[in-house]
Amino acid sequence: MGQVARRSRQSDVVFEPIIASAPMKRLSAVLTKVAEKDVTVTLIGESGVGKEILARRVHELSKRRSAPFIPINCAAIPDALFESELFGHERGAFTGASEQAKGKVEAAEGGTLFLDEVGEMPLVMQAKLLRFLENRRFMRVGGTRKIQADIRLVFATLRPLEDEVRAGRFRADLFYRIQGITLNVPPLRERRADIPLLVDHFTSELSARHGTEPPRLTRQVRHALATYDWPGNVRELRNVLEALCLLRAGKQVRLRDLPAALRDESEPESRVVTVSLDSPLDEIVGKVIDAALDLEGGNRVRAAARLGVSVRTVQRHLHASAGRRGTAT
Repeated sequence: MGQVARRSRQSDVVFEPIIASAPMKRLSAVLTKVAEKDVTVTLIGESGVGKEILARRVHELSKRRSAPFIPINCAAIPDALFESELFGHERGAFTGASEQAKGKVEAAEGGTLFLDEVGEMPLVMQAKLLRFLENRRFMRVGGTRKIQADIRLVFATLRPLEDEVRAGRFRADLFYRIQGITLNVPPLRERRADIPLLVDHFTSELSARHGTEPPRLTRQVRHALATYDWPGNVRELRNVLEALCLLRAGKQVRLRDLPAALRDESEPESRVVTVSLDSPLDEIVGKVIDAALDLEGGNRVRAAARLGVSVRTVQRHLHASAGRRGTAT
């Protein structure tokens, strides 16, 4: 019992701190309520939005948390192998079936089976899944004995299943059977308040996983990450940050280190320097060099490269500034 409680608390730690937006707080509250009840849940949302993370949360907050959570991507399974993948097969059931194999339903016994992209399931398999849902009994391919299964099902789909039913790609009777609790997961662009938290979460997590120092993100980079539309959602954000954790480990990340799509939609990494034409030339040049150093985090080499001057020019300015400060004191 103690182990179960620890796992539940761990799930909260992983999930809650990366939610700040109102839509996700509402969704999280509903998930917490339905997780306690052994009801079917269907999640609707774009690719990469985090549907599997939410399905795992349903499992971790349920009474089935100590049993397996088994995900299966319906879009990735060839039609001919779908039944075997789901229900298993007996030895000799088909060419190449040299041994008995359990399917995902048996593997999830006592726990949760997550059927991702259920709208991509072949119509023939939809009929067999419907029969299973009605009595929770199935037979392995090539088998003669019915097996009882005690599992919870969570479904996910890219598109509303009503549209698939109207298009004739999804059985209406199966749709009504799994309708249960249906929740829409908003895309990342509609919950921008979550982005800064996700950035910090993934940067810390991925740096620790790869054994690297976290990259240092400038204000301009954070602005670019926060304002980009993220068509690939949370998955795309994670992939971008993983690349930065590997390629810019322990270093400052600038706009030019980001993918081109993010640079195009962000504010330019520049600084407006206001000077008076009556000011001495040395003072004007000094202000420009100071602005470049600020943008480059104090790095003299990069500041010089940004301005197209030599590093020695930057160093002379710094020495002169230090001399002036010493004289002033």
